[in-house]
Amino acid sequence: MMQQKYVSQIHRCFRCGYCKFPTDYSSFNCPPYQRFRFETYSTGGRLWLIYAWLKGEIEWSEHLAEILYTCTTCRNCAEQCPMKFAPDIIDWIVGARSDMVEKGRIPPRVARFFEAVQGYSNPFKLLRDDRASWANGTKLYSPGDEFLLYIGCLGSYDENGQKMAKSLVSVLKAAEVPFGIMGKDEECCGNEVYMLGEMGLFQNIAERNIQKFKKLGVRKIVTLCPHGYHAMKNNYPKAGGFEVYHYTELLAELTKAKKLKFSSNRIKVTYQDPCFLGRHNNIYDEPRQVLQYIPGIELVEMERNRKDAFCCGGGSGNFVMDLLAGDENSPARIRVREAYATGADILAVACPGCMTMLTDAVKTENLETKLTVHDISQILARSLS
Repeated sequence: MMQQKYVSQIHRCFRCGYCKFPTDYSSFNCPPYQRFRFETYSTGGRLWLIYAWLKGEIEWSEHLAEILYTCTTCRNCAEQCPMKFAPDIIDWIVGARSDMVEKGRIPPRVARFFEAVQGYSNPFKLLRDDRASWANGTKLYSPGDEFLLYIGCLGSYDENGQKMAKSLVSVLKAAEVPFGIMGKDEECCGNEVYMLGEMGLFQNIAERNIQKFKKLGVRKIVTLCPHGYHAMKNNYPKAGGFEVYHYTELLAELTKAKKLKFSSNRIKVTYQDPCFLGRHNNIYDEPRQVLQYIPGIELVEMERNRKDAFCCGGGSGNFVMDLLAGDENSPARIRVREAYATGADILAVACPGCMTMLTDAVKTENLETKLTVHDISQILARSLS
C-alpha cells in the first residue's frame, strides 16, 4: 500500500501550476497535459485525484486509472515544483499505481503489459529465443571482459532499437573495448514494470538479473537504454556490486581518449535529452560531448533542452501502450516539429524509446525527406574513418 506519509503530504500541493511548464514558462512541458489540456491530466490535478481516491472521496474507475497511467514519469514536475516535496512527486504517482495494482484495478493495456513481461520477459510477447536475433554473432560475455553490454527489450526486438544495438557494437569493436552480451539469456530490466507500480514483479526481475550477473562475474554494465540504466543504478538492490554506465558515458570517455578516429562529416544535428538520462540521472553533457567531438558536426539546440527538454511521450511503458497518441498534440509529434524548426538534418537520440517514438512521429508529420532520426552511436559509426 502507498505509504501513509504520502497521504498526509499530497494535500500540500495547491495546484500552483509550475509543474506544467519549463523554466521560462514558454510552453506546456507536461506531456499528458499538453496532449489533453484538462487539469486532471496535469501533475497537480493528478495528485488531487490520488488524494481524493485515497481518502474515499471518489470511487475507482477505469478512467481514473488511465489518467494516472498517462503520466510518463518524465520528471519535469519534480524539476519545476518550488515545494520541498518536489523530489517525492514521482514516488507518489508510482505509489498510487502500486495501490491500484495490489487491488487489481488497472487499465487493460497496463495488465497486458505486465502479462507480457511476466510470460515472455519483454512487453511485446516475442519469443525469448529471438532476443539476440539482431546480434549476428556478437560475442557472448565471458570472464575477463571489461563490460557486459546490456541491450534491453527495445534494442533486442524493435527494428529501430536493433539498429542502435548493431551500431553501438560496431563502435565498441572499433575502439577495441572488451565486452560481451548475454544473448537470449538477457532478461527485461524491469524499469517500466517499476514505474507502472508492479513492485512484486519488479523485485523478481531485479533478483533474477542480479543472480545472472553474479554468476557471470560481471563487474561493469553498459546499457543501451537509459531506462535500464536508471533501474539498475537506482532501483536494484545494491547487493549486486556492479557499476552501471549508459553507453554515452562510455563513448564520451572513448572519444576523449582518442580511441576512435573520424572523418569530417558536415551536418547539422539537434539532440533529444531522454528523460531517464537527463532529469532522472543528470546526464546532459556526455552525449553532447560525443557529438561535438566529430569533425564537422554542428550541434543546434531545440528551444526546450536539458532539464527543460520535452518528453517524447514513451516513458512508463507508453512506447508500447501509447496512451498519449491520437492527434497533432501527441508529445512525439510536437517534439519532431521543434527539431525540424532548428534547421537540423538529424535528430539525435540516445534512447531506444525516443528512437521509436520520434521515428514514427517523423513519418506522421511527413518530414521523412527533411529530418532523420539517428542514435548517437549510428552517427559515430557513420563518421568513423
